Amino acid sequence: MRDAFIAELHEIAAKDPAVLLLSGDIGFKVFDRFRDTYPGRYMNMGVAEANMVGVSAGLALSGKRPVAYTIVPFLTMRAFEQIRVDVAMQHQPVMIVGVGGGLAYDILGPTHHSIEDVSLMRSLPGMTVLTPADPNQVRAATRAAYDLAGPVYIRLGKNGEPDLGTGDHPFEIGRPTLMRGGDDAVIIASGAILSVAIDAAAKLGDDRISCSVVNLHSVKPIDAGTLLDWIGDKRAIVTLEEHSIIGGTGSAVAEIVAEAGLGVPLKRLGIRDRFTFEVGSREWLLNRHGLDAQSVADAVKSLIA
Repeated sequence: MRDAFIAELHEIAAKDPAVLLLSGDIGFKVFDRFRDTYPGRYMNMGVAEANMVGVSAGLALSGKRPVAYTIVPFLTMRAFEQIRVDVAMQHQPVMIVGVGGGLAYDILGPTHHSIEDVSLMRSLPGMTVLTPADPNQVRAATRAAYDLAGPVYIRLGKNGEPDLGTGDHPFEIGRPTLMRGGDDAVIIASGAILSVAIDAAAKLGDDRISCSVVNLHSVKPIDAGTLLDWIGDKRAIVTLEEHSIIGGTGSAVAEIVAEAGLGVPLKRLGIRDRFTFEVGSREWLLNRHGLDAQSVADAVKSLIA
């Protein structure tokens, strides 16, 4: 995802000299080509994320198109006040890009896990929140974010995520995509964990349960009408996210379902109300949290029953 983002940004910057990239002392070698191709348009701001966001807001006020990039928790949490006051309140076109969403930084522990960021960014008025699922969708999300006139947060995984076929669907901010059709249940997933949702639906198909999969790549805004069209006739709704179940994708979907008055059982799957102090790979941690394909399939079966 990281490489897809910088590749797309490189192409955008070729056509718009106002595009500037600021990083928080990470991305060594990743940004070398951008720095060498566009002298003076890449700035390493050091371990000073709040200042980086403030500078980004100032650049936007000066007619530039800044992109602020660093590890998710140090960007969205350490610099939250600056994102809120300098960027969101001023409705400035700053692209805020966080790398390492969810448990992507696995063995670095809970200080590097990002399980609260979507909730924080969703709460800011006027902030668009994008959670692309694979490298193709990262490129589409980066392009769409550049075309926006206001602030946007893009949540990336890390690198090496598989192609999930999102390139077969048009990308539109706010409008979810239907990755797989099904009549009995629906799994609504956002971010790289979409791969788990697809695998879970396949397992359910082996048990003759027809399950659709929705890719909620835009957590804010959400085209509620489109989402309701895909879930209104189902027997069960399961949301899946690599994030706290509080305030993220599950909460966003639950709000839509509740306000529409749908009488469909809904289960939110994500990180429960706890920090993750265990150390292991991302896959191992997902299993510990019951976010593997079999556990998700079992949750759907339980909800239908």
